[in-house]
Amino acid sequence: MNPSEAPIPHDPIVAEVEAAVRTLNLAKRSAELDRDPAFPRSEFQQLGRLGLLGLRTPQRLGGRGLALPTVGIALHHLAYRAGTTFAKLSLQPEFAGILGEHGEPALVDQYFRPLVRGEMLVGNQVTEPEAGADAGALALRAERTGPGYRLTGTKSQAAFAVDADAAIVYARTAPRTASSAGISAFVVPQDGPEIHRSTQDDLGERWMRRGTVHYEGVEVTEAQRIGPEGRAFDYLKGELVRERLLLAAIYLGVGRSSFDEVVQYAGGRATFGRPIASHEAVGFPLVEDWARLDAAWLYTYRALERMERGETVEAESALAKWMATEVALTAIDHAIQFSGGKGYSKELAHERRWRDVRSGALAHGPSEIMHLVAARSLWPRRPDPA
Repeated sequence: MNPSEAPIPHDPIVAEVEAAVRTLNLAKRSAELDRDPAFPRSEFQQLGRLGLLGLRTPQRLGGRGLALPTVGIALHHLAYRAGTTFAKLSLQPEFAGILGEHGEPALVDQYFRPLVRGEMLVGNQVTEPEAGADAGALALRAERTGPGYRLTGTKSQAAFAVDADAAIVYARTAPRTASSAGISAFVVPQDGPEIHRSTQDDLGERWMRRGTVHYEGVEVTEAQRIGPEGRAFDYLKGELVRERLLLAAIYLGVGRSSFDEVVQYAGGRATFGRPIASHEAVGFPLVEDWARLDAAWLYTYRALERMERGETVEAESALAKWMATEVALTAIDHAIQFSGGKGYSKELAHERRWRDVRSGALAHGPSEIMHLVAARSLWPRRPDPA
């Protein structure tokens, strides 16, 4: 087997992705957006026109309705060719899936369908300064005002903090408890005078321009709420399982890209009269990367197939994201190491890929929580004694 040929089943979506990457020059744009962070609205719109947003989104909502394994293949290859940037943009309707699946038709028409078409950027705001993985700690309040609600509080680490046209904001509509009960989600336009937005300087994925969004008594109507009051996290849990599997496909695509490049380099770069790949200190770690990348992808792909069949894969999804992040980071780190001094420079893409993939150990559930999710499937929690 040629290690440059990732174990991806043949699918027409690969040729479609290749054409989009080439036509829109996405690999070059990814590098430019790292140097000069900005939301790539033009490319976002073109991805929408090409049908590469909302790959999994049902056709009745304007998407392609592709099977999860096919979506995984598309995202893996998009990340392989152009990094995390446009693969994660392609996933944006998935990150807003709670809106498409549980929003009222008028809300879906106003915000979700334009998102799938690339005409509107809808962010997703969960994290707060004192609440990350612990959903029960959310403090942003949505107080009843009669006809609607008033939002007061702060969201942090929000992707597209200053670029989103609207955002799905998770807020507390019931007294704080130790669980996620009493959390509701609202679609909130981001241009109001009571909304204050700022960015932070991130290590990687700088094009997201993550930051802080403060809501100072923002009025929203009941029609802007997604689903019944207090049910938001019930919906989000299933969404997270899909997201984590598809993110795993993305991270493995990026890791495979650096692996293929360093394999080619190690076969041609000579030291002490022979290619560095022939030295065990170089060749053996790369062989291990090959095995781990393939194994992690096959594990992820199998979980996508099982989820498509309707099986429960919450633990496998958590393990896939954790494993993909670790395996990809190791492969990219080896690419940096075995490329010598140039590997440590911005001349090669390895350092940018490492910075971008590093977010995977934190976002959408940190690695420690992924272990906890998986452990609970082995040792389910027993009900408290009466």
